[in-house]
Amino acid sequence: MLAEITHFLPITAIRRERMLPLPGKVLVRKGQKVSATDAVAEAKLYPEHILLDIARGLGLQNEKADRYLQCKAGMRVAQGDVLAGPVGWTKRVVRSPRGGRVILAGDGKILIELDSTPFELKAGIPGTVIDLRENRGVTIETSGALVQGVWGNGRIDYGLMFALVRSPEDVLTTDRLDVSMRGSVVIGGYCEDVEVLKLAESLPLRGLVLASLNASLLSEAVKMSMPILVLEGFGRLPMNVAAYKLLTTNDKREAAVNAENWDRFKGIRPEIVIPLPATASVKLPREVGYFEAGQQVRILRDPHKGEIGKLIALQTGLNKLSNDVQTKTGVVKLEGGDEVVIALVNCEILE
Repeated sequence: MLAEITHFLPITAIRRERMLPLPGKVLVRKGQKVSATDAVAEAKLYPEHILLDIARGLGLQNEKADRYLQCKAGMRVAQGDVLAGPVGWTKRVVRSPRGGRVILAGDGKILIELDSTPFELKAGIPGTVIDLRENRGVTIETSGALVQGVWGNGRIDYGLMFALVRSPEDVLTTDRLDVSMRGSVVIGGYCEDVEVLKLAESLPLRGLVLASLNASLLSEAVKMSMPILVLEGFGRLPMNVAAYKLLTTNDKREAAVNAENWDRFKGIRPEIVIPLPATASVKLPREVGYFEAGQQVRILRDPHKGEIGKLIALQTGLNKLSNDVQTKTGVVKLEGGDEVVIALVNCEILE
C-alpha cells in the first residue's frame, strides 16, 4: 500500500521547485546562491483597474469629450497627469488618480491598469539555483537537516533557532518569551493562549515552530507576519520524539522556516531546513513509499493520534476494525511497548 513519507532527517539533500502560479519574471540566474527570503521570481497576480468617466468629469457628451483626450491605449501615466481637457473658461481637466497604464480610451471613458507591487516568490530554502523555468520559477538544491510539519500560515523567514521546548509534552506560555529572542526562530510545544502569538509577533520573532496548536487560535495565526509552523496538528498533542531530538540537538543553528500550506497534489508541505555541509552519502529522500515491516510510522487518528511506533507486521487481506470498517491493517509497536492493530490508511512513514 502506497504511503506518504514525513521526513525528520538529520542530514539529507533537499531539492525544491519554486514556481509562480502564473507567468512572470525570474529574478535569479542558474548557479546563484540564495537565502530563504530572497525573491527568485515575481508576477502581478491581481491587477487593479479603475474606470474614469471623462465625459462627466469635463461636463460634456461622450463624443465631444473624446476630442479632449490627451492619452491613448498603451500609454503610461503618472499620478496627477492630465488625461483630458482643458475645457471651458475654467480650464476644467481630468487627472489620473494613480500611476498606471491606459488600457482603453474613448466613448467618454478611460480604463487604467494601476501600478501595484508585484507578488514576490521567495526561495523558501537557502541553497543554489540548479535550474530555471522561463517566466515561471526555479529549482533550488541544498543539504541539511529536514523537519516537516502538517500546517503553516503561509509565511517564510530565516533565523537562529532558540529551543524553548523542554520535553515533547511541553506547553509554551508568555513568561517563556522575552526580548532576548528577538529575531530568532523559537521552537515551542503546545500553544493554547492567543497572547503567546501576539507577544511573539511584537518581539518580533522570525518564526514560531509549535508541536501543536489550539484550533481556536487558527484565525489569529494566519494574520501573523512571522511564519508559524505546526508539527503534529490541532489540540494538545506532544511533539514526536524524532522531531524533538532533531530540533533540540540543533539549537542555536540557523534555520529556514517555510510555513506554506500543505498541498498533497503538488508535493508541497510546511518544513524547517537547517543548512549543514553535505557528505558523500547524502542523497535525495523518497517522497512516497510502500509500507513494510520494520518501518517507523506515525499514527494520524485517535485513539493513538500523534504516537510513533514500529510497524512489526502487515496483516493479509482486509480486516474488520471495531467500527466494522474493513481495510488493510498492520501491527504497530508503540514507543511505550504496547502493540496495536492500526488501519494503514491512518499511518504515515517517518524517515
